[in-house]
Amino acid sequence: MLRPARSVLFLPASNPRAVDKARGLACDVAILDLEDAVAPEAKAEARDAAVEAVRSGGFGPRLGVRINGLDTEWGEADLQALSAAGAALVVAPKVEDAAAVRALIDRLPNGAALWAMIETPKALFNLHDLAASGAPLEALMLGVNDLAAGLGTGPSPDREPLKPWLAATVAAARAHGRLAIDGVFNRFTDTDGFAAECAQARRYGFDGKSLIHPSQVDAANAAFSPSPEDVARARAVVAAFAAPEAAGKGAIQVDGRMAERLHLAAAEQLLARL
Repeated sequence: MLRPARSVLFLPASNPRAVDKARGLACDVAILDLEDAVAPEAKAEARDAAVEAVRSGGFGPRLGVRINGLDTEWGEADLQALSAAGAALVVAPKVEDAAAVRALIDRLPNGAALWAMIETPKALFNLHDLAASGAPLEALMLGVNDLAAGLGTGPSPDREPLKPWLAATVAAARAHGRLAIDGVFNRFTDTDGFAAECAQARRYGFDGKSLIHPSQVDAANAAFSPSPEDVARARAVVAAFAAPEAAGKGAIQVDGRMAERLHLAAAEQLLARL
């Protein structure tokens, strides 16, 4: 089973205070960023800082590093440094097709997992093949800011222009056993807006959300965790199918609602995440 990724917090690797603070945060995954959050003149320094963080460890969250693209002057050096450091998770920006995934896999640190960011219109039409690339690809992560810019969509509080691609990303991830991670919510002081977008992402089937500020962690963890009602329902379904009278039946009644074997499988998956 894939590890939880309810809250995926991006932090600039060039900020020592942020990196140190990340060790004690309650996010599921902390991503040290070498790409968008780091100015060109600070790339080498940020890479050294990320390598030191990987080597020194001490992180409560799972630790990953977002590299610069292989089409930039920094990407190859990023991967070489992370390979030497033994990084366990690499996040790659602007992955557009299966060939790009294979190129990344060939350069990954030994045993590392790969998360591919979906940020361009071209990637949207290659989601199936991209997601089918196989291990160690572990997740598809939407980069909504770059994607909206590439599509030329305007701002929308309910992300109306992106809805087909939200669904398509989740479908590709589910078809191939990958995690699906929703993109960032930029207005980190807008707690109501963030909660609404988390709820939307949950409805679409995402496993978690990318974050830009530690204040978003608790809300994301809550939004992408099963509710007490969900847990109670799942336990009731599992118990009902385990009863002797349910033996051999494909559908039974549980608390006034019909439950099929597919509901049993979903309930078992939910309980396994607790």
